[in-house]
Amino acid sequence: MNQVPGSFDGAEIEGWALPAELRELRNTVRRFMTDHVRPAEEKLDFDAYAFPPDVLEGLRAKARALGLWCVQSPAEHGGAGLSLLGQVIVAEEAAKCRMGAYIPAGGAFGFDPPNVIFKGTQDQIARYALPTLEQGEKTFVAISEPSGGSDPARAIRTRAVLKGDRYVVNGTKVWITGAGQSRWGVLFARTGEGRGREGITSFIVEIDRPGLTLSPIPVIRSYSPYELHFEDYEIPVENRLGAEGEGFAFAEDWLVHQRVPYSATTIGTAQAALDIALDWVRQRETFGRKLADHQAIQWMLADSEVDLRAARLLVYQAAWRAERGEDIKLEASVCKLFATEAANRVVDRCVQILGGMGVASELPLERWFRETRIKRIGEGPSEIHRLVIARDLIRHGSRENL
Repeated sequence: MNQVPGSFDGAEIEGWALPAELRELRNTVRRFMTDHVRPAEEKLDFDAYAFPPDVLEGLRAKARALGLWCVQSPAEHGGAGLSLLGQVIVAEEAAKCRMGAYIPAGGAFGFDPPNVIFKGTQDQIARYALPTLEQGEKTFVAISEPSGGSDPARAIRTRAVLKGDRYVVNGTKVWITGAGQSRWGVLFARTGEGRGREGITSFIVEIDRPGLTLSPIPVIRSYSPYELHFEDYEIPVENRLGAEGEGFAFAEDWLVHQRVPYSATTIGTAQAALDIALDWVRQRETFGRKLADHQAIQWMLADSEVDLRAARLLVYQAAWRAERGEDIKLEASVCKLFATEAANRVVDRCVQILGGMGVASELPLERWFRETRIKRIGEGPSEIHRLVIARDLIRHGSRENL
């Protein structure tokens, strides 16, 4: 295949080619990671999830100068305004650091607010999105609940009841990343009757208002998600995003487009793990032979390379389809399912290849192992994506994907 319509124009990345400007973007991010982020990480504790403020500010100043600030957000509001394909390129390269797929580039590129905020009013954008973009602050999205977060259309039980000029919210959200470090976030709550998607509405919520309690939930990484408990928490009507009942569509749009760069981060981390393993087997000797000469090792390396090539193709293809204006709900599930599971396999093999050093904190492999394991659950667990794919397959049959 020598020519493909759209953003690709030849054959370089796994049989496809990126336009020159996107190749340059990739090289710019690679240089930034090599010259600035990874050297700064070497001075931190092995499980650190944040740079000291002065170091982070220096990195962010350099990122701004390179046009790498808040890459998902619209340029007219202060972000880089990259296409989904550009976001994928940045996400993959930015995950090649110790903080890996969880905090790409250690936050040097800022933190994008959820895209649903840009569906809000000009006042909402001015009060929440613009200051957040300027500072690169963290925000959060609160969807999952104790009753089962994988099916938000039915699982959401947190209720927002309109009383005068305010909504009164009661309920609990769980596994909410970034809530403890955020000033505001987006909440999805039920305003209508029944248990379907038509009764879900989205709201801007502020952390420091009465009626909201945050509790960290310890997990296998050093950085905890949070439980958010709302008890008679009041939200002004002007903080509702969109109309009542539009929340599910907003949530779905955020999830679909978030899953593609999310998948790319796992590829970047797994690629970095494979590079470490390759350096190791070229130097390490066992039983009088280089580790690289053992067939068992060669097969693990080969399987890892195949996993990464296939995952990369799926992720980049999903982004390419988005650039063509296509609905990528199915493609987002396909690439999220395969990329996160493939990355998990690759990192697991690399840990095995290095043996004791693979689980030593001296190297980042054991941390990446924990992080990639979480990635199979976040943004919808693998089982949910298999369900989405199977339902589409039964309804429409198998289709060519090019």
